Amino acid sequence: MSGQCQSNYPLSRSGFLVLLLALTSLCLYAASSLAGPREQAQRIHDRIAGIPPSATILTQMVSEIVDNNDPLAAALLATEHPDFYNVTLKNWATPWTNEDQTPFAPLNDYSAIVIGMVRDDVPFNQLLSADILYIGSNSPAYSNNNNDHYETMENQGVNLKDDLQRTTQSSVTGLPVDGTAGIISTRAAARAFFIDGTNRAMFRFTMLNHLCKDLELIKDPTRPSDRVRQDATRSPGGDSRVFFNNCVGCHAGMEPLTQAYAYYNYEYTNDQEAGRLSYTPGTVQPKYLINSSVFKDGYATPDDSWDNYWREGPNSLLGWDSNLPGSGAGAKSMGEELANSHAFAECQVSKAFQAVCLRSPVDSADRTRIAEITNNFKSGYNMKRVFAETAVYCAGD
Repeated sequence: MSGQCQSNYPLSRSGFLVLLLALTSLCLYAASSLAGPREQAQRIHDRIAGIPPSATILTQMVSEIVDNNDPLAAALLATEHPDFYNVTLKNWATPWTNEDQTPFAPLNDYSAIVIGMVRDDVPFNQLLSADILYIGSNSPAYSNNNNDHYETMENQGVNLKDDLQRTTQSSVTGLPVDGTAGIISTRAAARAFFIDGTNRAMFRFTMLNHLCKDLELIKDPTRPSDRVRQDATRSPGGDSRVFFNNCVGCHAGMEPLTQAYAYYNYEYTNDQEAGRLSYTPGTVQPKYLINSSVFKDGYATPDDSWDNYWREGPNSLLGWDSNLPGSGAGAKSMGEELANSHAFAECQVSKAFQAVCLRSPVDSADRTRIAEITNNFKSGYNMKRVFAETAVYCAGD
């Protein structure tokens, strides 16, 4: 063929239309597959920053692809654009900060930590355990009682890439180091998931957002139920079979892990937006002991020690780190347990794939590449590189 898509055979009208559609698709695919370095660079930048590159950056990216045969280096150049931080990462992280999972919530200390960790190449498996915080240089200053600091940054259009300053929660919020647990101990997370309730919401949304597993997907009724709290009825609707056939599947594994949050609460009076994270080391929050008469023989939480019952049984497939003990005390060590699982790593890569490729994986090629990027990710937990590798893969979409 000479670059034209045509047929020399006589066809019926319907046959001609079918062939025309097929050949058009083939031509479009060929055009995509034969995209030159300039087009590849353009697509990579679009995927990462959401806008076309400047002429200077485009030239540098093309040079990396052509002269150095290094499209990954070209993609990393794209991560230097401010919109990668202000738009791509902000929209990526914000749904994790609220129960509605909306990307339209304001910037807050939770999403700022995610953005800052990616910018600074902080190992991302510290997300649920580190004593880390990112604040801006603007007024008003960070407050334990409101989100004004971050909302002002966003309203002013602050360049997050340049303005975010790394510090520690213990030095700014007053939490002891042992009480810090990455995004878990942020004010935004407390407002969303430690408010009222029983703190089970924090665990459920942590699993959903950071291991990509809702509790219904990992139910295991074979685990012992000795740590299920007193507030959980053992006879829903008067039928104990419901508990043992359904409820226990989540509660048996969840309860010994959520005990890690026993010293945390979100305290407020009349205005929920004016509340703050409360941490009471050595004193179990009353919410862990409510409704004790529902099942008096249930577990009465004495402290914040935790155990991972899911290291055995079907949920061992989540890939727990054999170098960790599988038990401990407090949210920090429990966050390390979750964030060093294979499921955590795979989840971050899958979410980045969705954000950059603008679609879910659809075939074996996609799934194979996600597995490869996940293994690369686990070697140093560099999240910025995950975005770059994914953008290179999806540049032809």
